[in-house]
Amino acid sequence: MKSSSQLSDVLHVLLHMAEGDGPATSETLAAAMQTHPVVLRRLMTGLREAGFVASSKGHGGGWVLSCPLDRITLRDVHEALGAPSLVSLGFREDRPECLVAQAVNEALGAAVQAAEATLLARLGGVTLAALSGDFHRRLATHPDTPPHHRLEEHVHER
Repeated sequence: MKSSSQLSDVLHVLLHMAEGDGPATSETLAAAMQTHPVVLRRLMTGLREAGFVASSKGHGGGWVLSCPLDRITLRDVHEALGAPSLVSLGFREDRPECLVAQAVNEALGAAVQAAEATLLARLGGVTLAALSGDFHRRLATHPDTPPHHRLEEHVHER
């Protein structure tokens, strides 16, 4: 099973937007995410509904952040994406009649619930401002970073 990178992708895009000096088009952000603009717009819908981003149409339009980075946690973004499962661990059978399978599913289910609760708590303690600060610390220690690895270069290539 392929793991989902939606949360990582959207966090990447949000940090690009934070580094920008104006609206970024769906096409530009989708290119940074290596996806189609329609996919990007679909992901951004939940973020807009949560009040984290806004968009405008027309010349000079695009996506902008509408909330300070220090008020958005990684958990907030996860929830704005529809709170998809964080731990994907499959079960042999969903509703087994076998008593062994029932015991296995109960143990695995409890472990998955505990892991997700721990992960959600951790995500709730990290803000986008913290990620941005980490990016800037890394950039300061790597001044020779190629332009295509700098956030602002992805967002404002047109």
